[in-house]
Order: sequence, then C-alpha cells, then structure tokens
Amino acid sequence: MHKPTIVKLYIYLFLFAFVLQGHINAQIVIGTPNLEFSQACASASFNTFSATFIFSPESELNSTNQFSIELSNAVGDFSEPTVVYTSAAGSVTESPATLSFSLPETTGGENYKIRIKSSSPVATSTPSADFAAYYKLQDSPFTINNLVSTGAFCTGGSYLLAIDNPGSGSNDSPLLYPSLTYNWYKETSATTSVFVAEGSTLSVSVEGTYFVETNYGSCTSDSFSNRVTISEATSGEADITIASSLGNPYCPEQGMTTLSTIGGNNYIWFKDGIIIPEATGQMYQTDESGTFSVQVDLGDCSASGSIDLVSELFDSSINVDDINTIESGESIMVTVTTSATSPEFEWYYNNTLISSETTDSYEVSEFGDYKVVITETSGCVASKAYEFVLEEQQDPFPDVPKIPNVISPNGDGINDTWVIPQQYTMGTNTEVQILNDRGKVVFQTINYLNNWPENQLELTSINTLYYYIITTQDLETKQGSITIVK
Repeated sequence: MHKPTIVKLYIYLFLFAFVLQGHINAQIVIGTPNLEFSQACASASFNTFSATFIFSPESELNSTNQFSIELSNAVGDFSEPTVVYTSAAGSVTESPATLSFSLPETTGGENYKIRIKSSSPVATSTPSADFAAYYKLQDSPFTINNLVSTGAFCTGGSYLLAIDNPGSGSNDSPLLYPSLTYNWYKETSATTSVFVAEGSTLSVSVEGTYFVETNYGSCTSDSFSNRVTISEATSGEADITIASSLGNPYCPEQGMTTLSTIGGNNYIWFKDGIIIPEATGQMYQTDESGTFSVQVDLGDCSASGSIDLVSELFDSSINVDDINTIESGESIMVTVTTSATSPEFEWYYNNTLISSETTDSYEVSEFGDYKVVITETSGCVASKAYEFVLEEQQDPFPDVPKIPNVISPNGDGINDTWVIPQQYTMGTNTEVQILNDRGKVVFQTINYLNNWPENQLELTSINTLYYYIITTQDLETKQGSITIVK
C-alpha cells in the first residue's frame, strides 16, 4: 500500500543528489587578463587602471560569485599577492569583462603582474604580462645642498651632497616618505647625464654638475632636484654661491629670507663688508638689503662667495621728528612720501583710527600720540608705520620767583633742568658757574639757556650735590647748592 510513496521519495533524493553533484563539479575557465596600459604610474591625482578578461561558460557562475584582481610583488611572484579589487557579489555575469583597480602606495618596481580570481566557482587566470608600476608619493621638484648651486672640495678630499630635509620655504622633501629610493646623476652635456649612485646622499670627488631623482623607474616624474656644480679648490680658495630661500629680489612680507651656502667646517658672514658677529653657521636669516658675503673653511682650503640681496619693500619717509612741539592754537602739516606703487594711508590719533584721513598728508593740531601706516596693496604687499608725538611747546624762560636747589633729570619733562629767574638768563650778561662737590667747574656761561645739565650726569650717589655761583654784570653774586635727585 505504501510502496509507491517510498519509490517517489527515492526518486526525489536521487534527483537532488544529481543536481547537487552538478553544482559541486561546476567550473569556469578565466583567460589571461589583457592590460589596457603599458605601465602603471600612479599618484594622488591619478590611480585608476583597467584590465579586460574573458571567462567561460557564463552559465556556471553562481549568484554569489565575486571576481577579484590580485597584484604580484615587484618581481612578478604571487606567493603573497595583494588584492587590489573585488567586485560585488553577482555584479559581473557577462564575458568579456573589464575591471578597474588602484595601486597601493608602497608599489614600486618594473615587473609586476596581475591575475583574476573567481570565488564561486573558484578559478584563477594565468598571470598577465609584466608591467612597470610605481606609486609616486612625492611628485614635485625638491632641493639639495640648501638650493646652493655650487660646492667645492679640497684636493684629495670630497664634497657631500644631500637631499634637504626638510629644507627651507615650501620645499617638499622626498625624505618625508621613507619608502622612496633615489638615483644620482652627473651631467655629460646640457641634455644628457649618466647614473652615478643610489641613496639619499652622494660623496663627490670628481668635478662636475650633479642632481638626484626619486626612483620611479620608467615612469616619468617631476620629483627631481636642483643642479649643483662641484669644483676642486686647486688654488687654495674656491668661488661659491649664496642662495636666498625667498629668491632675489624678495618680498619681506613673507618673512625673513634664509641665506645658505655650501657645507664646511666654519663660517664667517659679512654685510656690506662688515662682519656679522652672530652669523657663524651655514645659514643666515635677514630681512634687509645689501651685499652679503661668506667665507667657508673647508679644512685644507677655503671658499668664498657673495650675493647682492634686494628687498622689494618700498622706501618711505616722514617730514616730522619723533617728538614735535607747537604752541597752543598752532598746527603742523605732516606728510609721508613713498615709492609704493599703490599705497593706502591710515592715520591714528591716540590709537584710534581717523577714518576720514586717507591721503599722504594730515594737518595735526591736537596734542597727543599719532601714527600713520603706509600699505602697499600690489606686488609685494607690505606695510610701514611711523609714530610721532605732538606736545605743547614749553617756555624755555618761565618767570620763576627764585633759584631752585633741587632738580631731577630723569627725562619725564618735569624739573629735568635747572631753571632760574629770567634776570640771570640769556641776554642779561650774567655769568653762571656750576661746580661739583670737589670744586671743579663743570659748567660756565654768560648766556644761560636754562639747559643744565645738557648731558646725562655721572652720579656717584642717590643725591649728588653741586654748587652754583651767579655773577651779574653789576658784580652782584648769588651762591648756593643744587641737589640732583635720581
């Protein structure tokens, strides 16, 4: 009674096992990938490369299948491949197929290969043809020898060239990327050169012009250095150059420029022929113009060079002194002159901007502190400021009632000089003598201007004592003491 049911069950089990076995034995063949590039030169701005492959039969792909691209090492070995692309499950179903991938930043060599793998069913293509592949971590010009274009060595010695790290200004040193390697070259003509050595430094003992490139193999790159011409100091002293980090002329608004010269044992720097005592290193910073020169001790010989450094900061001047005096009700026309191409002017009174004053002149009449700022708005954008004070003019011969016996010459404008009654000052033919505490005459005149002491006194105590003798033209005499209070 139940036999037909049992037979049907066996039939179903047989069919399921047959289908399962078919899936288990399903397989595809993947062809060798065809590269759509001759070399893979990657950088931060470009890192996409494509390869096309065929596979068969399409019907054997499972819905969960993923294709991946594996990258060999630099010599084409796949013992430890790097997966550089994996497709989404079931996204690639038709042959031929084109996939794109990106290179890891550590890529660098001439004999890379790729291969294609599938996950369901599992299959692997044969490797592609060899290709050069480099990721250019640094791809801009950089400096060596502190951008100094010359170097020198003594007879029998050598000169060390090195990649600057980090160098000055905006130099993009490749030494910031430890995985990079370098090739040094010596020029053989204006357009040709020969390979010399590898490394981040080069010891030079043969005259010539040298430079270094980051090793990106057959990939073209902008990662190369400046040229440096090395000479032998056969006469005891070599001519060298000095480089300015901000160029020459330079704009001081960018900050101080760094002057650099060749490497040596000791350095002596000069400005306009005068030694700069604090400048004893290979570099010197300045924001001035002038002729800068350097003497470099190379051991058994020496080298020297100079640069006529020009600052692009504009010239300017003002027609008043730091401190100016006028009587109440008077005024002064203050004018600034400048060589700036497109200047702007700002005037301040007691640190407050006077918004209505925007020209190169301003008539001042109020007593106080003033400032004018000149700003160049084109080219080398920079500013200069002039500060000055306007004070009320003091009567040099005030009508004081008696001869003072205490003064305090401290520069505060109060009781700084010995001011005596008008009947003894200029125009009265009165002799004024001042003696120190040892009786020595330190001041004598018949035309006193209320201006003693004219110079700073050498005070030996907190309160130093002087003596005065005043003799009028009628031979009337006044005597007394003057105490100098610090």
